Amino acid sequence: MGSHGQGFVLGCCLLLAFTCGPVLSHVPRDQQEQEEGQELLPPLDHDKRNEEKHEKYSPSPGEEPPASRCFRCCDPGMPVYQAIPAPQINITILKGEKGDRGDRGLQGKYGKTGSVGARGHVGPKGQKGSVGAPGDRCKNHYAAFSVGRKKPLHSGDYYQTVVFDTEFVNLYGHFNMFTGRFYCYVPGIYFFSLNVHTWNQKETYLHIMRNAEEVVILYAQVSDRSIMQSQSLMLQLREQDEVWVRLFKGERENAIFSDEFDTYVTFSGYLVKHASEP
Repeated sequence: MGSHGQGFVLGCCLLLAFTCGPVLSHVPRDQQEQEEGQELLPPLDHDKRNEEKHEKYSPSPGEEPPASRCFRCCDPGMPVYQAIPAPQINITILKGEKGDRGDRGLQGKYGKTGSVGARGHVGPKGQKGSVGAPGDRCKNHYAAFSVGRKKPLHSGDYYQTVVFDTEFVNLYGHFNMFTGRFYCYVPGIYFFSLNVHTWNQKETYLHIMRNAEEVVILYAQVSDRSIMQSQSLMLQLREQDEVWVRLFKGERENAIFSDEFDTYVTFSGYLVKHASEP
């Protein structure tokens, strides 16, 4: 085809474009009004749209429904579609960073006391401890005396206290040589001993006294010869108690023998145990 043929074809194409362009771009008036009305009306909900579609596309008896129509679950003979599983969300990917530690809460109520558990095994023996500090010096208590008489003594009309003239031991002066009595300044248990020499053809009759009480007797019957006679005992004494020797009065002729050359009569006593000791 020559140049005249190509120009003819180009001219026909331009003429066709100017002729059909307005026609193709023209929209019918009723369709334009319908589109404007749809823009003004509110959108229908999903159920109503489905019902309208269902009524619009209701097939006549004996006619098969088109393949692209919608179905409701209650329609008979609805096609079976494969169930789509619900999407699973991995919670771990939504976990945020660890937060700061919160304030300490209030203390709760005390629970009930539990039962006593079983006794545990005996533990190993510990090491020997260090030596402790020295203690206070032990407080010792003492009381003791021992006295004698070198003069004889005869009974009279009254009781007589045997006074001693010789001092062997008199610790702290608790025995009074003038009164012939031992005065208790340290309470406790004491041991006492009395020794005398009898007189020929005379009776010997004495008592060891605690305060005004006759505690024990020293007695010897009348005899042709003189002998040594003794008596001993232990007494519980309180502070300010008095212990002494008494010669019986003259209802009976009694006496004790001694001389200035020898000591025949002795009286002794000492503390055995202090009252505060266990």
